[in-house]
Amino acid sequence: MYQIMLCCSAGMSTSLLVNKMKAAAAERDLDVQIEAYSVSEFDEQVGNYQVVLLGPQVKYMLPDLSQKAQEYDVPVAVIGLSDYGMQNGNNVLEQALAMIETAA
Repeated sequence: MYQIMLCCSAGMSTSLLVNKMKAAAAERDLDVQIEAYSVSEFDEQVGNYQVVLLGPQVKYMLPDLSQKAQEYDVPVAVIGLSDYGMQNGNNVLEQALAMIETAA
């Protein structure tokens, strides 16, 4: 099972993207767990996932959150602005899967 965490300022703006990613995964018959959280929940959730993707609105937090995630060997990246804005669940899913494969 792939475990993907999305993180934004309040956890709300990524919830639609989570649904699109789950739909893209279902089309490909992939077993995934994808959840969205606010950055305030990052510390307690990061260890439960294989990868963390940040919404563009919190990309300024990437260095700090990446450092915290190192303790769990979890890679962190920012979702591309275009994919985020267009709610392209397939592309964001691909980004997450590529990061998981690279980290393995």
